[in-house]
This record gives sequence, structure tokens and C-alpha cells, in this order.
Amino acid sequence: MSTPGEIESFDEYLNTIHKELPRGNGARLYFRGQGKLATQGFPLTPSVARYPHQEKLSLAEREYKEAEVLETFSNHLLTYVQHRPQTAWEELAIAQHHGLPSRFMDWTSNPLVALYFATRQTEKDKDGAPMDSAVYVLISNPKRYADLKRGQAAQVTPVGDLTTMAASIADIDLVKTYREARDAPPEENEEDAYAQYGADGDVQPIAISGKEVVASDVALATVIERSDLPTPFKISENIIYDPPHVSPRIRAQDGVLLACWQPMQPLDEKDYLEFVIKQSAHEDIRRRLDQYGVFDKQLFPDLDGIAKWLKYRAFEINGTI
Repeated sequence: MSTPGEIESFDEYLNTIHKELPRGNGARLYFRGQGKLATQGFPLTPSVARYPHQEKLSLAEREYKEAEVLETFSNHLLTYVQHRPQTAWEELAIAQHHGLPSRFMDWTSNPLVALYFATRQTEKDKDGAPMDSAVYVLISNPKRYADLKRGQAAQVTPVGDLTTMAASIADIDLVKTYREARDAPPEENEEDAYAQYGADGDVQPIAISGKEVVASDVALATVIERSDLPTPFKISENIIYDPPHVSPRIRAQDGVLLACWQPMQPLDEKDYLEFVIKQSAHEDIRRRLDQYGVFDKQLFPDLDGIAKWLKYRAFEINGTI
């Protein structure tokens, strides 16, 4: 991570965004505004990582829990939505929108929207002193789900927990043995490795060196090359996902989601830039954003947004309506 500098005004922010950010090579930039700096107790992690007890679970257990929660949520969707989501990506985006913790992290393609979220409410430290905020810029240029779906980017091989941890030599050998066995006909000798598929394509228990091993025990059931895309729980790298417009808010905020393949780990510092927004500039920035139409009632086009905007105008700044 590098810090281009501290931002002390609205105009300085615009100039810095224009001059300091990398351009060209088809790279897209994504922004995230936070009321607290990553170094002040608000690391760049998705919401599912904010629950300490999750750390006590194994990788397989966490993945299973996320999938189970999403399945339960999805079972209730038809009661509340007019369009049935077609993929787990769509289902998880809707769940995220309605507050369910997930491995999706909110970003935006609009730098002014990020600035709004960084400055709308000035946070205070434990002594009551106002705190600086930050806008983060994703510069790692992750693959986009839309490009993967259209075949315009290299596919992401679905993988399981084996690749989300430090692989041992034994693990690597096991994967190699599994793949070789999977692609070869079963041997008569039970001591030889074999793998069989059920009628529905599921991987059945495999035997390696005479020992039956259920594939899921070593996260091998998902090490199957497929032409379709993996679910958000089976990716091997971070992916940018443009969610369907299930709400006017998503459209108004130019929202995108970063699917994190290691959701319990903060985003790597080399993947983003940090713009520190000085707390002394927050009030003026809020006024300028309101003038530019990037404020409560525009970003939250519903009754909540109208109420929030009226609260700001009539009470927070004692202004005119």
C-alpha cells in the first residue's frame, strides 16, 4: 500500500484522483470509502470476517457454513423477489444487499460515491476526538465476472480449501494422485488409486494406497475442471462482480462487489492505494458533495435517503430545504 498524500479539501481530492491514479492498459479502478483507516481497526475485509468465532472454524467448515446460510436464505427468496436468481453469485449479492454477512466487499466505480461514504459521518476515537477517514483504490485489476462469463478472460479453476492454505508436499502429491486416478479407469487392484463418479456427476469416495478417502475430507471434490464458472465459495482469486440491480441503491451508487477468495484475510496492501481524508475537511466535502448531487437522497433513492437528506439539511447544518 502507498499513500499518495493527505487530502485536505474537495478540490484536492479531485485533482489527486485525476493525477495520481494509474491509467491505461484497460484497467478499471474501484473505490471504497471508510470512516476509519484500515490501520485504525477497520481492515479491508468483507463482512463475514467481522465475527471472531469464524477464525476457530477450519476452512472447510467456514465454507460449508457460508453455503448453508446462503441456501437457507435462497429458500425464502421467492416469497420476496419477482425474479429468481440464476446463480449463487446473484443470490449472494441479494443477501449482501439485505445485510447478510458474506465474502463480498462493497466497492464503487465512482470516486465521489466513495468520498461520500468516507466523510458522511465523522467517526470519533475513544477520547471523543474526530478521526481522519480514507478512500481506498483497488489497483490489483482483478478479473471481472462479466468477462469470465463472456469468455473474455482466462477462466478461474474451481478449487477447494486445499489452495486456501499452505499446501504441504503430501497435499500436492494427493491432488496429483487424485487427478491421475480420476482420469484413468479404475484398477482391479484395490491398492491402486481410483475415483468414480455417480450418475449425477458427484465424486464418490476414492481409495489411495488402499485407504478409502472421502474427497471432501481433503477438499478434492471441487478440484474438477469445469467449463462453467465456480461459485463464490470455490474461486481461487479475488473477482469483481457487477451485481444485478436488485435495488435502486446499487444503481445509484455504481456499486460493485469484490468476491474475496480468502475472506478472513485483509486485502493485501499491494492491491490498493490509500487516500487519507483529513477530518478537518469533512464538513466542507459534505457540502460540496451535496451541491454535486452525490448525497443522501441521490445515493439512497428511497424514504430512508430522503429522511437522511432532510436530517442533514435541516438539523446537521441548520440550512435551507
